[in-house]
This record gives sequence, C-alpha cells and structure tokens, in this order.
Amino acid sequence: MKVDLAEAQKTIQKYRDRRGAVIPLLQEIQSIYGYVPQELIPLIAKGMNVYPVDIYGILTFYAQFYLAPRGRHIIKVCMGTACYIMGGKDLFDHVRGTLGIEVDETTKDGLFTLERVACLGCCGMGPVVVIDDKFIGRCTVKDINEEMERLQSEKAERLAETN
Repeated sequence: MKVDLAEAQKTIQKYRDRRGAVIPLLQEIQSIYGYVPQELIPLIAKGMNVYPVDIYGILTFYAQFYLAPRGRHIIKVCMGTACYIMGGKDLFDHVRGTLGIEVDETTKDGLFTLERVACLGCCGMGPVVVIDDKFIGRCTVKDINEEMERLQSEKAERLAETN
C-alpha cells in the first residue's frame, strides 16, 4: 500500500518542536493509517529531531502501536488463567484454524486480525472473546462463528452496494 506522505508531513508539522510529543504524534499517525508505516519512521524521526531507533524503541515497547496493517475487525481471545481453563485456548485454536491465521496476523482479505490477550478482567464471564468493542462472555464456538459470519456478510453487502 502506498502511504500518503502529505498527510504524514502535515501531522508531523503539527507536533514539530513540542517536547514530549512523540507518543501523541505516533498515536495520531496510527489513527490516520491504522498502523505506523515503517517508511514514515525516518520522516517522523527527522521531524521530531530524534533518531529512527528512538522511534522504533517506542513503537516496539508500547503494545498500543502496530507496525503492520491490521484487519477491519479485531478478535481478541482472553487467555488469562480462568478463561484458558474454561475453554479460551479451544476458542483461540478454533478462530485460528477457521481464519487460517496465527496470532497477530491478518486474513488475506484484511477483514480479521487475531490477538491473544493475557487478561480482560472478566474472569467470572469466562471464556471471554472481544470482537471490536463487543464483549462475548461465556463464549462458545457457535457465538464466535455467528459473529464472524455477521461481519463477513456485512462486508459482502458493502461490496454489493459499491458495484
């Protein structure tokens, strides 16, 4: 994917010469592109008067940043102790097998990204899966399948409308 440098340069200019503004800049860049494109790192570093390695250090330290495009829908499977014991691993394995992707990968159509999270703090509702902002407590394979099918059909409807 070709990155719009003009948009990035405008954003960098907004934060230039502001102490402590690297993280807010990276957050805004990510909100524009959905991730922080690696080809922008030298441009960001130059604009913020820091070394590219400093930018990489921030991007790889904080879990909120992504260096690769992510799916339109994020599926997070809780693998905390309670969820794991209550079937979280089986749910994770099911999603992984159904979508044909591994953890932190995105389907070829760009629709889904699969994440494994350490704990969502909903132990009493385990196993828990979050798809986008929708929490599914006491989740089953059927629940996941229905939600993925719903999202896939929405995509198909959007494509049909544009044709």
